[in-house]
Amino acid sequence: MKSRTGTSPSLAALLAVFLPLVSNFANAQANYPNKPVRVIYGYAPGGSEVPGRLVTQRLAEVFSQPFVFDFKPGAGGMTGADLVAKSAPDGYTLVYVTASHMLNSLLNPKTTPYHFVKDFTPISLTSFGALVMVMNPKVPVNDLKGLIALAKAKPNQLNLASSGTGSSSHLAGERLKWAAGIELLHVPYKGGGPGLADVVGGQVEVYFSGAPAVMGYIKSGRLKALAVTSKGRTSSLPDVPSIVEQGITEYGDVTGFYGFLGPAGMPPAVVARLNAEMNKAVALPDIKERYTALGLDAAGTSPEQFTAHLNSEFAKWAPIVKMAGVETN
Repeated sequence: MKSRTGTSPSLAALLAVFLPLVSNFANAQANYPNKPVRVIYGYAPGGSEVPGRLVTQRLAEVFSQPFVFDFKPGAGGMTGADLVAKSAPDGYTLVYVTASHMLNSLLNPKTTPYHFVKDFTPISLTSFGALVMVMNPKVPVNDLKGLIALAKAKPNQLNLASSGTGSSSHLAGERLKWAAGIELLHVPYKGGGPGLADVVGGQVEVYFSGAPAVMGYIKSGRLKALAVTSKGRTSSLPDVPSIVEQGITEYGDVTGFYGFLGPAGMPPAVVARLNAEMNKAVALPDIKERYTALGLDAAGTSPEQFTAHLNSEFAKWAPIVKMAGVETN
């Protein structure tokens, strides 16, 4: 039996329940965000999170809601990323990632609990830049050539810190070992902050770091900058030659990146809002100036461009991992 409107009572009842849900869902997207947004960072505090904080501070101003950084160090960033991959895809839990996010899937294909692209919603690649090779000033050399000579004279007696096995800081060092024919003893840490602290303190001699974490130490003289990993020099450290420029031509061009992801299945309208405001943020003159001071270049991409970048970086790093002989599982 149909009602006067021609709709069966059972269908009418379903519509009465379903249509308000659709309306509420649409309103929730249109009003996003209406509560604090949690931004996971899978490492300990140490400076590498600063470029992300510059963006989230701007988002908090624009949206009038807090964007709160939540540090979840462990497993080379996988602990935090996995938490986000398993979160509700409503835009209220994001993850700020570095190149190590992509590297984890390359290095640990059997134990990484997610796919680095398919289980996430790429939002925007916000910045990129070379890694900086830094050294404790107590090491009795002044440049990369001197360090290589010392390492050859004392194989495995100089320590190379990293933010974790398989991290970009680790692989950058492994690539130098291969290209220069030297042996450095790898000392992995649970995040860049603890490793950097020990390099500054003199417990470890050498470290490859994202520029934001070390610029202050370089300027204060607490660390020596020996080289940058890009093929040429960077505008933020014009007096620091690249590894290639110093004669290690096989090293090539190695750069890191930073960006924001959410769980897979985020509403397109929420992704579009976040992407637009993130891209506006990194285009602001004051943020671009801060990025330059941190040794980074502002990016700002579409979600599709960030996805393509993640996949292309995976393809680029695969032979580096193989060459370095880093054990995978």
